[in-house]
Amino acid sequence: MLLKGEQLAAHLERDLRPLYVLYGDEPLLVIEAADTIRVKARQQGYSEREVMTVLPQFDWGQLLAAGGNMSLFGDKKMIDLRVPTGKVGKEGSAALQQWCQNLSMDNLLLITLPELDWREEKAVWFTALVNAGVAIKLMAPALADLPIWIAGRLRRQKQSADQESLKFIAERVEGNLLAAHQEIQKLGLLYPPGELSTTQVREAVLNVARYDIEGLREALLAGDVARLSRTLNGLMHEGEAPPLVLWAMSEEIRALAVIRNGLDAGKPIDALLKDAKVWGPRATPIKKALATAVDRNT
Repeated sequence: MLLKGEQLAAHLERDLRPLYVLYGDEPLLVIEAADTIRVKARQQGYSEREVMTVLPQFDWGQLLAAGGNMSLFGDKKMIDLRVPTGKVGKEGSAALQQWCQNLSMDNLLLITLPELDWREEKAVWFTALVNAGVAIKLMAPALADLPIWIAGRLRRQKQSADQESLKFIAERVEGNLLAAHQEIQKLGLLYPPGELSTTQVREAVLNVARYDIEGLREALLAGDVARLSRTLNGLMHEGEAPPLVLWAMSEEIRALAVIRNGLDAGKPIDALLKDAKVWGPRATPIKKALATAVDRNT
């Protein structure tokens, strides 16, 4: 079963499964989701917990042995398996598939992984985990969704802010969700419950944003000049190699030009995207950029 991060709380109110897999690009969200599952597990009698970290030369037999070893007191056990690299190898693949065939409510297995690419998500071992348990992909919200995420966090501490302030915070914490969490908590410590003023927000929130090439591509394709300028400035201060920045921008511009010329010649968009080596998540912003360019010219 695949769930979104925001569905976890409602799921745990109804049920607790013997197998959970948490993975994604945002450590804060993975940590919070894992803590939520651990709390629920303790409430359901999983009083014993064993932590395993998959490092080089990890013995996967330890995992299977942990599942077979009953507590002296008959307590239910939670096994916290952490795979920092996201790589399990042949031995790990076999062990995880074997585990999936012998699930028991006496042992709750919680697996945490980093972000996986589409090939890893289709791997036999990962598919077995998804089919046997509950997998939750936890990704950082896009910049456009970040103000909503921040507003939700403020509500938890009984605070609110107007759209201008939420957007200001989002721009200051872009690409750094853990720091965003800390800045929001700081607002809770500095000011009482209620609506925060724009002045309070601007005085308290530091610029802790982090910038990457992917964000540069997004800003360029969206035509967001302000974000593009912030990202270029941020990459410069973070020491990103100028040739890499130039290459990323020129690749997007070249792809747009090639596809636009093909569309003008009456060629189908899907074939043009393939020829320009644009596929997966990258295709959507490219299509939007092309559509926006057409609207501006009409």
